[in-house]
Amino acid sequence: MGGRAEGGFGRWRALITAPWERRARREIAYTLLLPAMAGIGLAHLVLVLLSVLLTANLVGVPMLALSVRAARGVGAANRRLARTLAGVRVADPAAFRSGPGLANWLAAALGDVTGWRAVIHGLLRLPAAGAACAAAAGSWGGGLLLLGHPWWGQSSVLAALSPSGLPGAVLMSVAGLALLLLAPWGLHLALAPERLLTRALLGPAPGDVRIRRLEQARALAVDDAVARLRQIERDLHDGTAARLVTLAMSLGLAKEELEHAHDPERLERARTLVDSAHRGAKETVAELRDLIRGIHPPALDQGLETALATLTARSPIPARFDADLPERPAPAIEAIAYYCTAELLANVIKHSGAGQATVGARVSDGRLSLLVRDDGVGGAAIRAGSGLHGLAARIRTVDGTIGVHSPAGGPTVITVELPLHL
Repeated sequence: MGGRAEGGFGRWRALITAPWERRARREIAYTLLLPAMAGIGLAHLVLVLLSVLLTANLVGVPMLALSVRAARGVGAANRRLARTLAGVRVADPAAFRSGPGLANWLAAALGDVTGWRAVIHGLLRLPAAGAACAAAAGSWGGGLLLLGHPWWGQSSVLAALSPSGLPGAVLMSVAGLALLLLAPWGLHLALAPERLLTRALLGPAPGDVRIRRLEQARALAVDDAVARLRQIERDLHDGTAARLVTLAMSLGLAKEELEHAHDPERLERARTLVDSAHRGAKETVAELRDLIRGIHPPALDQGLETALATLTARSPIPARFDADLPERPAPAIEAIAYYCTAELLANVIKHSGAGQATVGARVSDGRLSLLVRDDGVGGAAIRAGSGLHGLAARIRTVDGTIGVHSPAGGPTVITVELPLHL
């Protein structure tokens, strides 16, 4: 009951304080600037249309190119206002680039997708801006007007439009107060088309987003490959190479001792050195197998389902495996899926305090879905510097996604989706 009362009080407090919140003030300022920005956009549209009509003459082509370039500036101003005052999270588009010479500049300007998108934004935002201004006038203006009824209600001009007497004045003021309390929410809702148009038309074009994502993925893949090679180099240098040096020294000493095989004592020392070298050779082979398994798990040769089943069976805590993989993914996807599952299981064992875990793998609609669930303490999140952050970066290199649901107290459910083929 206490939780319900506290939640109800919180909702009432949010309703009462909404008109004084920073978001409300910023959205009012944004709405007040909308007519000016929409007017600039309308004037620019007229200029673009005039330039299109004049393209039959040589003057119209550079005029149209300048208009499209100017649209970039108008779009940038609208984007900054929406970002600062309307709270729209939108990235900057790619910078304008052109080759040397006037002809290249004209061609780049006329084909500038960002500029043309800004032109389209100026056209489509006119009704959206009108709706937002009407909502602001109706909610904030109407609320202030009704709240001030005791003052203007006595006016000879407006008296006929208002109820007479004290009860009518109180009723109008209460209605005005209620309208003012609801005004921030109504204006925020009315600005939804504005925010949608800003994100859709003033941010990076879909092709630019794809290129930028691929560039980031390529950089991450290169960094990951370099880090893996350095790790293999360290493992070979510090582990396997050192063991082989020791093995060579032991065999060299044994050889010297065997030169005096007639001496039983030296023969026994040679036998001890050979035994030590034999143990070192077996340990080196085991290390090399582990290293090779880290590069490419042999279980993957029999398919991802077998590899994940083997990985789950080796878990120190009880783990259940469930799979439905009618189609085999590409080898690179299988390797990423295997290492993702291995790292997630390692996190469960190290950090969750769980008593049991579940691993699932499914193929559906051309995507490979992995699930790792545990009954631990929860609190897992993708934070900078964490293992999940690095895992998410590796998944993004193949256009994959990761989702984490881990409330305090658990359970933790982590889902990974990967394409079946690159």
